Amino acid sequence: MTPAFPPASAELLCRERRFAAHRAGRYLVAELLAPHRVLSNSAHVGGQRGDLRYLVNHQSCEATGDRERHDLIAAAGQVAYHHRVCAELGLSPDETAVLGTAANMVYAAHRTAAFDGLRVDAFTTAGVAGNAARAGDPAAWTETDEGWRRASPPPGTINTILLIDCPVTPAAQARAVVTMTEAKSAALADLAVPSRYSPTIATGTGTDQFCLAAPLEPERRPKESTSPHVKLGEIIGVAVKESVVEALRWQNGLEASYTRGLFHALGRFGLTEARAMERLAELLPASRFELLDKNRKAVFFEPGVGAAAYALAAVLDRVACGTIPDGLVQEALRCQAACVACALAGKPDRWPAFRTELMEASGDSIELVLRAIAAGWQAKWA
Repeated sequence: MTPAFPPASAELLCRERRFAAHRAGRYLVAELLAPHRVLSNSAHVGGQRGDLRYLVNHQSCEATGDRERHDLIAAAGQVAYHHRVCAELGLSPDETAVLGTAANMVYAAHRTAAFDGLRVDAFTTAGVAGNAARAGDPAAWTETDEGWRRASPPPGTINTILLIDCPVTPAAQARAVVTMTEAKSAALADLAVPSRYSPTIATGTGTDQFCLAAPLEPERRPKESTSPHVKLGEIIGVAVKESVVEALRWQNGLEASYTRGLFHALGRFGLTEARAMERLAELLPASRFELLDKNRKAVFFEPGVGAAAYALAAVLDRVACGTIPDGLVQEALRCQAACVACALAGKPDRWPAFRTELMEASGDSIELVLRAIAAGWQAKWA
């Protein structure tokens, strides 16, 4: 088959001696200009291969409510859909690894890291709004001999094409998958991305995919390690982590400053803006609630409030892990809630008074936080 890619309209993202990456509409394609060993979870030609020429990431559907595309893919099956994608690009399906996502290819992030002649390139799309999960969370679907028991999960996928510019042993290439996965999870931890299935920080999504390619050059000694203890592992981690963070910034609007918000810090424990406003309307006098309602962002995104909320979240995490004995839980939470009130009021000297006031709150941690917000807002202008 004579490749039709790249079309005249394609944008060249990067060209190196061993590969060229282009973006065209819904597609991002890395063309391998020399033989590579590729490890991927492509539905067709997945696993370890030495005969692939193209690594493709593409938007297969819209993120929300795209039943037409979902039904099309489900009816065809993953392998047949792989062939359809390759036909659209004019590429041989047996020489092409394909990744699919609901993320927009315009938001794909490219990050490079290098050290002493070594270089890696990571191309990542990422979305975590729908099915971010932590390894070990309760699963929503299962594969049986007869097929899947329920439909696909909500949208959300982190796809990475990683190109290493030096030969590595098969064992080192397998270890590179671990390193890039750890880097992805580190990015989610830095952004405090919540799991959608448990009150924990996510480590990925249920539909993450990857292609990892390293050149096959028999004349060069292959690298034997890609662990974080060696520089090659370090730059893999840097490139992947930075590309995941940048992709999430564009796809989901996630960045460090945004994550300071109260609901980002405690949303995984059940605190939503709707719940907060409903309860604060009960806790505050009408005039004070009306003023808070008009200044929501100033209240819920106040950096000190966010810092105290994250401290309270850390206590809840330690409670779940069994670090803190039951007899200390309420006092530990009350102390952090008092910090929330102090931060909102701008009166750190009132901490003992807030702690005493919050002793009347119920054992529910979210109720404790909302009472702290009410107390701090009342005290701010007193």
